[in-house]
Amino acid sequence: MAAVFLAGTAAPVSLDAVARERAQLVPLDFAALPGWAEDDHDAAFAAFMRSCEGPAREAPDSPVTLRPGIALSEDLAEICARARLWQGGARAFFEAHFMPHHVIPNEGRSFLTGYYEPEYEGARQPGPDFSAALRPRPSDLVTRNAENPLPGIDENLAAARRLPDGSHVPYPDRGAIMDGAIDDLAPPIVYLRHPAQAFIIHVQGSARIRLDDGGVMRVGYAGRNGHPFTAIGRLLVERGAIALEEMSLARLLGWLEDPANAAQADALMRENRSYIFFAENRALAAEDGPIGGAGVALTPHRSLAVDRTIWPYGLPVWLSGTLPDADNREARLAQLMIAQDTGSAITGVARGDYFTGSGNEAGRQAGYIRHHPDFIVLLPRATGGGP
Repeated sequence: MAAVFLAGTAAPVSLDAVARERAQLVPLDFAALPGWAEDDHDAAFAAFMRSCEGPAREAPDSPVTLRPGIALSEDLAEICARARLWQGGARAFFEAHFMPHHVIPNEGRSFLTGYYEPEYEGARQPGPDFSAALRPRPSDLVTRNAENPLPGIDENLAAARRLPDGSHVPYPDRGAIMDGAIDDLAPPIVYLRHPAQAFIIHVQGSARIRLDDGGVMRVGYAGRNGHPFTAIGRLLVERGAIALEEMSLARLLGWLEDPANAAQADALMRENRSYIFFAENRALAAEDGPIGGAGVALTPHRSLAVDRTIWPYGLPVWLSGTLPDADNREARLAQLMIAQDTGSAITGVARGDYFTGSGNEAGRQAGYIRHHPDFIVLLPRATGGGP
């Protein structure tokens, strides 16, 4: 597909160095996007408006600058103001206010995975059937940002532990937390049947939990211990435990839950030193998706997780290629997504994580997505809507 997009376009424009990524942006016409006219632009516009009304419109740590002195998220804020007054169709709105740019990494290629909101059984109190904990954000966890640069802490760690004297040390990793390092600081908010289920929720970042008292509990991301993420599925493939062509989320979960692999599974999960903390969300309606990093409910098949250090929340992204369904049957992908989430494993200028929805079917589809579509960002046109 890349050859189609490159034909007849202007010379590639390098991304601003502040993005800290090596890539090129190739401007395109909307007519060059296969399937653009057939997409459901109303659905994309509804997701875009959720971002406009959401709380997270601040500039990322390293914003992409399109024109001198103007950060991309500022342009999006201007467009959001116009969107509230827009009287035309959704397709016309995107075409009037944005210009497509094909993102071409100088090294590697685009990569798309999938994620979903798992549904599991659980209980607020531990018992013989429910012993695998999800924990809340502890009070001594400090996330590295402009206000908390965490001097002296390894730059590869995204968070640290604040000691009583105000100094910082690395936060306990997954293994230490599993062994009780923060039991007093972060007593569990809910218990699941199996540690593998808790691990999958850590990877996905949210869950619906059917409680033993008949209620439903929604939990979402509240922070992480700052250690780098390690993909244990890749480790199993590298070690020959599961063939690459057989690897999927369902296959991984099955291996982790197999009693014959209990000791190995425990050791393997500890190799991913990253640990996620959760908060209960009582405000979500049953039909709402989970809350993403942008602070708004995610929309199945329209919300995309991106590298937040490069792209701002609310950015429209066109994906073109193929995508598997829940039965791993390939179908055409030609769809406008909205950047509304992020994740510790989502790093890179053409890296995305596609939200498939909630429940088992969504999980099956998400587990099959390991694709390389064309990654095309819709960047705001100059103020006034012109090119």
